[in-house]
Amino acid sequence: MNGSRRDFLRCASAGVGITLLDRRILAADDLQNTIKEIRANLLEMVNEERAVEKVPPVAVDDLATEVATKHAADMAAGEYWSHWGRDGLKPYHRYAFAGGTHATEENISAADNTWSMKVRDLKQDTAYLHVRLYQEKPPNDGHRRTILAPQHTHVGFGIAVQELRLRLVELFVAKYVEVRPIARQAKPGAQLPFSGKILRREYSLNHVEVFYEPTPAPPELSWLRQTRSYSLPKESRVLRPRLPPPYVYADGAAGMVDVGIDGSFHTSVRLYKQKLGIYTIVAWIRNNKTENVFAATEVCVEAV
Repeated sequence: MNGSRRDFLRCASAGVGITLLDRRILAADDLQNTIKEIRANLLEMVNEERAVEKVPPVAVDDLATEVATKHAADMAAGEYWSHWGRDGLKPYHRYAFAGGTHATEENISAADNTWSMKVRDLKQDTAYLHVRLYQEKPPNDGHRRTILAPQHTHVGFGIAVQELRLRLVELFVAKYVEVRPIARQAKPGAQLPFSGKILRREYSLNHVEVFYEPTPAPPELSWLRQTRSYSLPKESRVLRPRLPPPYVYADGAAGMVDVGIDGSFHTSVRLYKQKLGIYTIVAWIRNNKTENVFAATEVCVEAV
């Protein structure tokens, strides 16, 4: 690795992103082939890293790739790196409003002085950006833990380059639950049916949680250029599985989610605040062997 490449790495920053490469330098056919080659290389790296930790490999998710690409393009064009977009939306918003229902986790990495659009160099540069995430050390190793999280089954990669700005987005997906169609917009206070089915017998529903946050406003670019992590909102309501009579929970409630022996579940979700905003419906499931609980859905509904 030459001196210029070392300088490039020193200027690389953790972030999120994905988009098209600069067409002024690569022809259309070369562009598509380059993107495919880079994504294939990143997928191979991720699965080799997961194999070392003895966790299952991930497959490519087309929707995650599409969502990650659009975000990378926006970051490269806007000269920023953030889990938030210029519209104020976070990763799970973007995936959900694009039609997704599964839970996601996003890694981003960025550099602002890449100097070559050659396939070999772009492949090397994006690999370096990924390695920066993978080589994190505790306690500041959130990106590495996302790469190695055993519950992830799929991933989408986004790559964008514009005027020397390189952005990489890795959007990991956990596909365990098939969710029935649900309205993505409703009035505040509305009641919506939420139902689905867990696709693997070794998992079961732990509970459903409905998160609320105000409608996001487009942030200033100066805010987007500051490094920060993201999470689900702090405000939420928990819906627990219904217990058979005469059993009740410690607070005297019987539960609100009907659960079938085949992994199916059904409940009614209320948009519980008389305000505009975004509700994110999360089905938390658990591994029946390890008792590990994780988010399996992030279904966003906008109260308008």
